[in-house]
Amino acid sequence: MRKNISILAFALAFTILPSSRSWAADGPYRLITTIKVGSEGGWDYASVDSAARRLYVSHGNKVVVIDMDKNTVVGEITDTPGVHGFAIAPDLGLGFSSNGTENKASIVDLKTLQTRSKVDTGANPDAILYDPGRKEVYTFNGRGQSATVFEAQSGKVVATIPLPGKPEFAQVDVAAGRIYNNIEDKNAVVVIDTKTHTVVNTWPIAPGEGASGMAFDVANHRLFLGAEKLMVMMDSLSGKVVTTVPIGPGVDANSFDPATKLAFASCGGDGTVTIAREDSPDKLTVVQVLQTARGSRTMILDPKTHRIYLAAVEYEAPAASQTPAPKFARPKTVPDSFKVLVYGTEP
Repeated sequence: MRKNISILAFALAFTILPSSRSWAADGPYRLITTIKVGSEGGWDYASVDSAARRLYVSHGNKVVVIDMDKNTVVGEITDTPGVHGFAIAPDLGLGFSSNGTENKASIVDLKTLQTRSKVDTGANPDAILYDPGRKEVYTFNGRGQSATVFEAQSGKVVATIPLPGKPEFAQVDVAAGRIYNNIEDKNAVVVIDTKTHTVVNTWPIAPGEGASGMAFDVANHRLFLGAEKLMVMMDSLSGKVVTTVPIGPGVDANSFDPATKLAFASCGGDGTVTIAREDSPDKLTVVQVLQTARGSRTMILDPKTHRIYLAAVEYEAPAASQTPAPKFARPKTVPDSFKVLVYGTEP
């Protein structure tokens, strides 16, 4: 994912108003609480272990662990240099971090939060995914333009899959034996056969461009891709783009709630989450544009509570002598202000 927000994205936060996409702005989702984390550093993927009630958020060179029932930080996983993502294998009691700056993945004991071992990957592992069907882990290597596949228990590398460009987020269909992965700079989705560890299809996402996030409706075989200013709904069996809906700039993450049939796209450029309802496998309807926080772009859904979690920081106001701020100035973050915003539908 886009670990460092670009200067252009910050500029958009000042110049693009959410009113241009103001459908149902006062819809069902609202801010429930804020979880203070603190400390310094960037952030990237978040992941949820809904059964264990744990939220994992990458932050700086560690993974922060949060109790989702108490809304408090309960631990951290360290020695994860340049961490991007954290995949969870509840059936094995293991987690896996993609450590971008050391070109490795960590295998972590979820009970102790201690690292058991590390696995060599391609250059700059970014997205990371656990396939429970074959009990294998995939790291999607940004600079390496490849996927490293290793056995979850042993860490043994079983394949390195060349990819046609820069990979972003991925989803697995266990029943079909397929993994779907966004290739951001090629405006495409690749399909990987989990048995042969080979790319078997490459699908264009037009009119979408630069897709980052991906969510999956397994029952209806629908992928939701977060592309530039569009959420793309794609048939995961044929690769056909079924429909699109407009979203904000700077999208980075997508989620899908199978119980409510809501699809979410979090956009850091204007600090919004677009929420669309899957009325049918061929129709998406925007039901809310939720105002979140400036630069808040990574997101994850808890399917048990239907809440969404977004990472955020506070930004310093420009000095009086610089009001208004220069067009392409990079705002400074308030020290120790990292937090997780929790949105839900509870009254």
